[in-house]
Amino acid sequence: MEPSRTEQRNDRATGLDEKSPDVVVRLLLDAQIAAAEVVANALDPIAEAAQIAAETISGGGRLVYAAAGSSGLMALADALEIPGTYGIAPDRIVILIAGGIASLNRLAGTYEDDVSQAAKDIAEAGLRAGDCLLAVSASGTTPYALAAIDEARKRGLKIISIANNRNAPIFDGADVAIALETPAEMVAGSTRMGAGTAQKIALNLLSTLMAIHLGHVHDGYMVNLVADNIKLRERAVRIVSAISVCDPGEAAKWLDASGGSVKEAVLLAAGAKDANKATRILESNQQRLRPALSELKEILGSR
Repeated sequence: MEPSRTEQRNDRATGLDEKSPDVVVRLLLDAQIAAAEVVANALDPIAEAAQIAAETISGGGRLVYAAAGSSGLMALADALEIPGTYGIAPDRIVILIAGGIASLNRLAGTYEDDVSQAAKDIAEAGLRAGDCLLAVSASGTTPYALAAIDEARKRGLKIISIANNRNAPIFDGADVAIALETPAEMVAGSTRMGAGTAQKIALNLLSTLMAIHLGHVHDGYMVNLVADNIKLRERAVRIVSAISVCDPGEAAKWLDASGGSVKEAVLLAAGAKDANKATRILESNQQRLRPALSELKEILGSR
């Protein structure tokens, strides 16, 4: 049986172990760049998936990542950073990785073949219509991911699938199919390399565009971040200062008055009467700062 694209060896890897280190790292880098470039061919489905993800979150649903092995690590990295970066409640992001926490010590093994565990994980998470499953698999044939999709579909979830082989089973019946047809790997089958790189880029694009749709990004600033440590508090002050065009001391004052909300602090700096008024303006604009600022400007101008 002919191996899938992700199991084939890159022709440029011939004699790889005999080449000088500088040549090897250049070949490896070139392969990573080539893998990254294929994401450009999947921008339309990535954008469509981001819209579905945003509608899921705004509608009260949950975004669920399901994957195994190296793909699981890519999904895990993306999912874990969403709450802190964009202020989305952690319980709205669900991570299902084959083998659970135990798999992080040993990714290889039978975890990815456990279809019964996939169905059990979906059931235990209480997933239902209104939620969205984002399944990731380099081969597109991983039993855990396929079983998760089957169970999610029975429960009425939207399905977004990402894989690195065209026409892979993971795409069957998906609401959005994101095919990242990366070149054969320099180390055959080592999908943590090219396939993983393309997956991470695609996930970065998807989750960032989702956050933009939700109003959590303003002029390139993460205006819904959770400032729960010194670094993020300083970042929040810088963001308020930049958007409001005020000095950091003033920005810190508005941030304190808002209870740590960047969006409300910006509205306070722009003239909102108090934090409660800022909150109401944001709520009337679906938490989007730009239209909230426009509404505040109209209110102030009418006085």
